[in-house]
Amino acid sequence: MVDVLSSSVPIAPISHVEPPDAIARALPDQVPENAPEHCPGVESESAGKADACQGCPNQDACQTAPKGPDPDLPLIAERMQCIQSKLLVLSGKGGVGKSTFTAQLAWAFASDEATQTAVMDIDVCGPSIPTILGLRNQLIHASASGWSPVYVSDNLACMSIEFLLPSTENAIIWRGPKKNGLIKQFLKDVDWSGGLEDELGPDAPKTVIDYLLVDTPPGTSDEHLSIVGFLKESGINGAVLITTPQEVSLQDVRKEISFCRKMNVPILGIVENMAGFVCPSCHGKSDVFYPSTGGAQALCDELNLTFLGSVPLDPRIAKCCDMGESFVEEYPESPASHAYLEIIAKLKNIVQDQSKSKK
Repeated sequence: MVDVLSSSVPIAPISHVEPPDAIARALPDQVPENAPEHCPGVESESAGKADACQGCPNQDACQTAPKGPDPDLPLIAERMQCIQSKLLVLSGKGGVGKSTFTAQLAWAFASDEATQTAVMDIDVCGPSIPTILGLRNQLIHASASGWSPVYVSDNLACMSIEFLLPSTENAIIWRGPKKNGLIKQFLKDVDWSGGLEDELGPDAPKTVIDYLLVDTPPGTSDEHLSIVGFLKESGINGAVLITTPQEVSLQDVRKEISFCRKMNVPILGIVENMAGFVCPSCHGKSDVFYPSTGGAQALCDELNLTFLGSVPLDPRIAKCCDMGESFVEEYPESPASHAYLEIIAKLKNIVQDQSKSKK
């Protein structure tokens, strides 16, 4: 296992002018090399004061370092001005199809050539969006305007840590502060507009990217706190929660609901994935994960949330993910495709209603 892109590598700040086609790299770790295992990071309010800081040679320096509002937040807000709607895709449990749904949602939005869509993969330790979107072995380039995302099509862009790795087999052995620093770079240093303002001329609208979809890892920890905190000034339209029908998954979704409510993130709705198996030949359906407590619909009824719909299992979904293809486009006749499209239509209407109410 390798500590990828460690601080021993000389790295130029992204704010400097980079030569054409320069390879983008992550910033150095915010945790000193000789820090203890549970170091809170030099930017933390508890730096030098936490229990883990006792006996650390950097304790005095960290404790006396200036603290205050993150100076990068205004820069993030300025960069995010080009994006109209920011949607988080969350799941309390891993393996429920969160990244698959994110990719299908992105493809559906981008199927309208007039809609500009971007996907940001902040699952630092297990990035799968590049594979699902057919972008493996791609590189990010840096220029004077920032990092350039990788494009699936003219109106669908993607950013993921996998594009920064020397190999897809390299493990990311990073503490929380370094993960958070990378997420900040994705928000602050990526040229999400891709120069669209210049192409559209002086009459270009303020927002040129219609949707930014953020694919998150399971849970409610570092990455989730970071993305919500960094986007606080620019605003988050809401979160889509993904679950499977069985109670063991719904228990974790309840934690995700609690997280969203505590962090004031609107919940757009819940999607029930893998809701039964659909035979590709006869379209017969059978339950694989039995909804012993009523599934996502019952959970939404209980907590007064929007139930967006259920997506049945279709073995061809996994095939399309491995091949980097849009399942809805490849198999439009599948009941799963119909379910995806109905859910996506509901989400579009919810986001559009939000935009109208703000005007």
